[in-house]
This record gives sequence, C-alpha cells and structure tokens, in this order.
Amino acid sequence: MDIRVEDVSYAYGSRQALSGLTWHVRPGITGLLGPNGAGKTTLLSLLVTLNRVRTGTVLVGDHDVSDPAGRRAARRVIGYLPERFSLVAGMRVGDAVAYAAWLNGVSYGECFPAARRALARIGLAERERSRVRELSGGMRQRLGIAAALAHDPAVVIMDEPTVGLDPSQRLRLREVIHEIGRDRTVVLSTHLVEDVAHLCDEVAIIDEGRMRFSGPAHALTAMIDDASGGGGRGSKLERAYDHFLRYGWPGG
Repeated sequence: MDIRVEDVSYAYGSRQALSGLTWHVRPGITGLLGPNGAGKTTLLSLLVTLNRVRTGTVLVGDHDVSDPAGRRAARRVIGYLPERFSLVAGMRVGDAVAYAAWLNGVSYGECFPAARRALARIGLAERERSRVRELSGGMRQRLGIAAALAHDPAVVIMDEPTVGLDPSQRLRLREVIHEIGRDRTVVLSTHLVEDVAHLCDEVAIIDEGRMRFSGPAHALTAMIDDASGGGGRGSKLERAYDHFLRYGWPGG
C-alpha cells in the first residue's frame, strides 16, 4: 500500500514545522532520517492521524486522511509503534496484544487468535502467558511491534524502534523489522543511520520541514563522490548523510 504526501504544510502557532512537503512511500521498508527539530515527528503524527492535515493532502492507500471518513479508514490499515509507549506491567503479554487488536477494530472473538499470530511473527509466542514486567527491554520493543501488528495492518510506522537497545537486541529487532517489511509498507523513523543502511529499500531525509531527499540509498551516496570523496569514518550512507547536513543540500 502506497502513502502519498502532497504539498503538506503544518505550523504550531508561528513556528513552521513542515513547508510544502511532498513524499511518496512504496511497499517495503523506507527509512526516515533527519536532525532533531526537522519535522519527523510532525510528519508521522499526520500519517497516523494523531494531528489533522490542514494544508495539502495525505493519502494512505486510497484513504484521504484530511476528511473524517478517510481518517477512520486509514486507522484500520495502519499499525503504529511510537517512540515511547506503555503497557500495563501486570498484564499478560497475550492479553496486552489482544487488547491492542480490539482497540484497532478486531472483533472480540478474533482478538486472541490475532494476538497469537502477531506474537508468533515477532518471536514471542512462548511468552504469551508472561507478565509484561517480566520482559527485557528488547522483548518489550518486540511486544510493541506485536501490538502494532495485531490487526494485520498494511502499513506499519515505527518511531525510533531500536533506541536504547544494546547491540544484540538491536540485531534481533532488525531481523523482526526486515521480516515485517516483506509484505507491508514500513516507515522507520530513526536517528540511527546504521539501521537504515541495513534495513531500508528507500531513504527519505527531512530537514527544516522540507523533504531534502527521497530515493534509494545508493543514489544519495553517489551524490558525495565528487563533492567529498566520501571521506571520514562510518558507512558510506552515514558519510553522505553527514556531508549534506554539514554543507547543505543540492538546490538549497
């Protein structure tokens, strides 16, 4: 399922957060990068219908989220993992995911089968009867993803899913995200360029409320070959991202 953002602007009072932003997201995994204050959180809030589109158009599949009917329909096809989320510590893992399924429109009779499918997909089936408080940090992140998947959405949006995890936990979570992206549209918003390099088919970079780049990672890295030779430490994608943040984007 495609996502299309057309000429979207958004402001908080006098502070402009997005300025005429246009973006096309295709099935697969797309990484969304940008410095603090670039507008990533505002953009995600519009995609998942937490904020209303005021100027421009956002389409999730055929659903226009600028009107009430479109927002309701979009919510049924979107799974969202926010950067900070909380689940009741004393709940059983299976109950927490079943509750998320019910909140997203799954009938009561189907909630627990849906929860079991989601837990199996992210490798937590054996923890269905555990309490949430008994899970490690990495397992809690996977639980959050299971909750986002419980209603079988076509689009999954994740905000900083690997933040705060140790290297081993990050690697396991990358495997989960890669598997999810095989048959869904996944937007992965992160500060960790390394995660994008390992996971994403496409890269989008937002800065000062504008979409500065959207396309395959290799197209971005090719842009620095003549400009800087790709010098410095880090992967080529990390060097390219750093280069343009330091020296500006082509075309201003």
